[in-house]
Amino acid sequence: MAAVRAASRRLRNLLTRRLTARTNLGLSLNLHPMSSFAQDEASKAAPEEAPGHSYESLRVTSAQKHILHVQLNRPEKRNAMNKAFWSEMVVCFNKIAEDSDCRAVVISGAGKMFTSGIDFVDMASGLLQPAGDDVARISWHLHSLLSRYQETFSVIEKCPKPVIGAIHGGCIGAGVDLITACDIRYCTQDASFQVKEVDLGLAADVGTLQRLPRVIGNQSLVNELAFTARKMMADEALESGLVSRVFPDKEVMLDAAFALAAEISSKSPVAVQSTKINLLYSRDHSVTDSLNFMKSWNMSMLQTEDVVKSLQALMEKKELKTITFSKL
Repeated sequence: MAAVRAASRRLRNLLTRRLTARTNLGLSLNLHPMSSFAQDEASKAAPEEAPGHSYESLRVTSAQKHILHVQLNRPEKRNAMNKAFWSEMVVCFNKIAEDSDCRAVVISGAGKMFTSGIDFVDMASGLLQPAGDDVARISWHLHSLLSRYQETFSVIEKCPKPVIGAIHGGCIGAGVDLITACDIRYCTQDASFQVKEVDLGLAADVGTLQRLPRVIGNQSLVNELAFTARKMMADEALESGLVSRVFPDKEVMLDAAFALAAEISSKSPVAVQSTKINLLYSRDHSVTDSLNFMKSWNMSMLQTEDVVKSLQALMEKKELKTITFSKL
């Protein structure tokens, strides 16, 4: 048993060291393993409950310095998304967006799977028996309801802090809506992804049909998944670009996700958050428009002290982890 644990630790350390490519001082780009500082940060124990985050369907902990861990926390219900979830996610990520101490977020699911999707038992009354006494009023109510539900996942995308989705087991229906709003996605070898809505007599309406084609860049595959509700397994998810890495189990995946979050959080928050905002803008606009937006953005952001600190660290051959960047 001790030998198995030791082998597992060695594998985890190897995966963690290979996570991040760093830029070497000079003109060339060279790949280096993740620094020991990031590994130490990634391995710190016992997460604390994040202050100001108390929810029925979520658990938010301070995983490490500058990193929050948001867990879908209804394991006894396979993390099905009940009424509370749809409003709590918005409250949670609006708080995170304004949290100057947070620089990266990891989302995962408690228990045996990431999520089974919408909790139809809890949600049925609102979805299947909407308020209103004629077609126009019922439709108006549903339009408002769907707008609120869409914001549940759009708020992840709008949050300027990078969000890493860590998926294990099943990721079904609205789970795919959720993860496609994340910036980076990791999964375990046993993960599966399913755009389940057509099996329920409806079209996915809170983000999958809009974001999944942009994520994987293969309209034929998107159409196949959405029309058939078939499962996409981890290897195919990696090949298609839905996830960027696959890990043998949940523990190894979370170690890697927190190591990545630690590496991201060691960078200038001005640089990282500016990068996310401009990547999303560029996704939805022409190259010309995006370059113009970038000019307007950086004419102020280039004046940050973080540029001077970062360049000085490179010139002095210091790790960025040794530099203290002000909160943003």
